[in-house]
Amino acid sequence: MKVKFKIFKEVASHLSFTKAAEILNLSQPAVSKTIRTLEDTYKKTFFTRLGNNIELTSDGLELLEYIDKILALHADLDNHFLTLNQDEEKHIKFGASTTLADFILPQILAKSKKNTPNTTIQLISGNTEHIEHLITSLQLDFGIIEGSSHNKQLHYEKFIKDEIVLVTSTNNPKFKTGVLQLNDLENLPIVEREYGSGTREIIYKKLHEYGIKHLKSTVTLNSTIAIKNYLYYSKSYALLSIHSVSEDLINNKLKVIDIQNFNFERWFYFVSRQGYQSKTKDFFEKLVKLNHN
Repeated sequence: MKVKFKIFKEVASHLSFTKAAEILNLSQPAVSKTIRTLEDTYKKTFFTRLGNNIELTSDGLELLEYIDKILALHADLDNHFLTLNQDEEKHIKFGASTTLADFILPQILAKSKKNTPNTTIQLISGNTEHIEHLITSLQLDFGIIEGSSHNKQLHYEKFIKDEIVLVTSTNNPKFKTGVLQLNDLENLPIVEREYGSGTREIIYKKLHEYGIKHLKSTVTLNSTIAIKNYLYYSKSYALLSIHSVSEDLINNKLKVIDIQNFNFERWFYFVSRQGYQSKTKDFFEKLVKLNHN
């Protein structure tokens, strides 16, 4: 039942059977069948189908509240009995690319610390290229990065999916409809990350697929935090992880400009040397997965 609830939550979160199937690495028919099974079990309709779109019904919203509580309890249960030996001391040293280190991992590590009081954490941050170098040169054993160069010396395992969005200051008066055409992107003043950044690498790879060879780069900065602070006081734009700007959107400091017919998703990856095995690495990956919300 836990698996069915996870599938339901993904569909409800994205209001898309297709996207839920992609995230869960399942077929779309399997996802649809799971939803039908839940509806048959509880004799309720949880989604209304409107052409290619779906919406949660009132029963669906109510079920989602229960599922959130149930999955949270499962995570606490797993944390308590599967990942810990409360009396055993552990030291975890790992690397993470800057978006993860600044915006995603601190919350995960703080949450996990409640259940792992004897575990010490040492996080080394840098751009993706730097973290991969530290691992291949044996200075680190494992980490989490944004994007992957598919270095043959390294093993990559998917962690969570991310979305890159175009953002600008809420004081920027352009594009009042909140939408622009893809070809407009080439003429915008863009603030971007430095060479070696996983975000920069994957942005240009994706843009090349759409025939865009260059951006009008006006400023290059070596962290997402620096880029955001620049955007607050300018009318420039940046392509950033949705995880890195969520608080800015809530606080009305930045806004997202949608790009027509352009969907930009990527994965974050656990990374380690090929063939590297350790109980510490397994413990770390399990801890991160369990405490990611």
